[in-house]
Amino acid sequence: VPTPLFLFGSKSVLIKEPLGVVLITAPWNYPINLLFTPLVGAISAGNCSILKPADYTASTRDVISRLISETFDDNYITVFTGGRDVNDKLFRSKVDHIFFTGSPELGKKVMQIAAENLIPVTLELGGKSPCIVDETADIKLAAKRIIWGKLLNGGQTCVAPDYVLVSSKVKMELLSEMKNIITKFYGSDDDIKDKLPHIINDKHFARVSGYLKDANIYCGGVTDQAVRYVSPTIIVDPPLSSPVMNEEIFAPILPVIGFDNISGPIELISSRPHPLALYIFSSCRKNIDKIIRRCTSGGICVNDTIVHTSNPNLSFGGVGNSGMGRYHGQASFDTFSHHRGMVITTKIFDLPVRYPPYGNKINIVKKIMK
Repeated sequence: VPTPLFLFGSKSVLIKEPLGVVLITAPWNYPINLLFTPLVGAISAGNCSILKPADYTASTRDVISRLISETFDDNYITVFTGGRDVNDKLFRSKVDHIFFTGSPELGKKVMQIAAENLIPVTLELGGKSPCIVDETADIKLAAKRIIWGKLLNGGQTCVAPDYVLVSSKVKMELLSEMKNIITKFYGSDDDIKDKLPHIINDKHFARVSGYLKDANIYCGGVTDQAVRYVSPTIIVDPPLSSPVMNEEIFAPILPVIGFDNISGPIELISSRPHPLALYIFSSCRKNIDKIIRRCTSGGICVNDTIVHTSNPNLSFGGVGNSGMGRYHGQASFDTFSHHRGMVITTKIFDLPVRYPPYGNKINIVKKIMK
């Protein structure tokens, strides 16, 4: 790296070293991608890795364990399986870095445990990612891309559009178009059940189906407890104090709320914990710039959803309640590296101005340091 004038005669180097042993844990919603993507970064930076796949997805967990054991020496990369008791023991082990993907609630516990051993953490969390649609948006395109992003993996995606704030001028048009898009993508309710991923387990099904009680359902609302199925559902104008507007939904349920002025959604989003993603559908540059300046989020898509996560040249991560630290591409290498600064100084000459007594040297030092 460049060396400033006051260190004349020296060479400055930034050494990137492995952190050592890193612990990577993955959630159940993308059990392969969210384990192997950070692992690529850990390998590229030269680390040894402990992998903890999600226990809820037992079949995938077993395949991951077999693949890793067949491919890597256990002293380099190894897999631990089990429930939360195993997680707790791993988080308390003295590794050199913890990379955790999961909910904000669990992220707080991981950070608290890691702090006991001063272990740095990368927390890829979630939250309620809002979607703003103003009156200048291409409604047909917005409906298509919102529904695509929402129903990806049955709504069980950390960056899925969690709720929509739409201009009252185009609210009914957007609702109608989204309903049509659901049918176009998946067919009737009977067809959807075989095409859309179901809810992961009974606990989450009970939570999700609870959102539908007393809700103003525009379309959908069909559930089948026997197979943990929830149909694509649009809810209109739920109270801001309701659970569906305060908990990450993680299901194919989409609340839609109207607004009269663009300052409304900006104030609402700004008053809440920072989301992992922010989606804006608009043709008004002024509105887009205003939202971006005043609403903080981990990432942003303008006139699209989800796709910002697929560009390896963009780092990915949350902010505040939605996480800390970033990865993907170069950012993954940097996350799993120790950046060690080094200065190598010449022995050929030794500038006397650096040593006391200083006296009249102070003026010289000031000029050099400018």
